[in-house]
Amino acid sequence: MGAPVKVRILGVGMGPQHVTPEVAAALSSADYVLAAEKSDDDQLLALRRRIVQLYPGPNGPLEIVTVPDPQRDRSGVLSAARYRTAVTDWHRARATAFATVLRERAGTAAFLVWGDPSLYDSTIRIVVRIRELLRLSSLDLEFDVLPGVSAPQLLAARHRIVLHEVGRAVHLTTGRRLQEAVAAGLDNIVVMLNPPTDQVDFAGLDDWTMWWGANLGATGERLIAGRVGDVLPAVAEARAEAAAHDGWVMDVFLVRRT
Repeated sequence: MGAPVKVRILGVGMGPQHVTPEVAAALSSADYVLAAEKSDDDQLLALRRRIVQLYPGPNGPLEIVTVPDPQRDRSGVLSAARYRTAVTDWHRARATAFATVLRERAGTAAFLVWGDPSLYDSTIRIVVRIRELLRLSSLDLEFDVLPGVSAPQLLAARHRIVLHEVGRAVHLTTGRRLQEAVAAGLDNIVVMLNPPTDQVDFAGLDDWTMWWGANLGATGERLIAGRVGDVLPAVAEARAEAAAHDGWVMDVFLVRRT
C-alpha cells in the first residue's frame, strides 16, 4: 500500500467558542475539511466555515470540500428495524461519497463533529467504513479522534444542575426510545436526537421535572425548566423559535421523576 490517507475527527461542540486548543492545533495540521452539505442554505455548514476562518492553518483557512448529503428516510413512523436499516443505508452512501474524495485528494482530512464524536454521532463508524472501502483500492487510512463539548454537558451548565442525583445513574437515550426507558424503570433520563415535541411520547410523565434546551451555544438558544405537564406547550413554541432563528434545530432534555 502507498502512503496512508489520514483523517482527524474533531469534536467542536456547538461552534467556534467550544473549539479547544487541542482541536485547534489538530485543525491547523490538516490539509482540508471534509463535510456533507445538506442543502444550498446549510447553516451548520456555514458554522463550519466560520470555525475554519477563526482557526486557520499555516497557509490560511483550510478549504472545505463538500459532498451532497445522501437522503435517508426520516419518517417519524418507522419501526425500530426500518429505522436501523435507513440509517445503515445512509451511512453506507456517505462513506462511499467521502471515500471518493479521500481517494482523489489523499493527504489529511478533518471532520468537524458537532458536540462530541462519542455521543450520538456516527462519524467514527462512517470513517471505519471508509477505511474498508479504501483498502479495496490498496489504500490504508489512519484516523484519530479528539473530544468536544457535548450537548448534555451544555444542558447541565445552562441550567446549573448536575445530571444525576447523589450516587444515582443517568440514562442517555433518544426521543424515539423515551417510553422504553420509562418502562424499564429508569427515572433520570437525558434525551437527544428528538423529533418535534408532538412526536415524542410523554405519557405518564406529567409530574416529572424537565430541563430542556435547544440550539445550545447558538444565537437561537432556548431554555425551559419545570413540571413536564406545565411546560410542554412552551417547549414546542421555543423549539419552533430556535429553528426559525438559526435555520436548524437540535434539542436535548433531562427528565427526572420528582
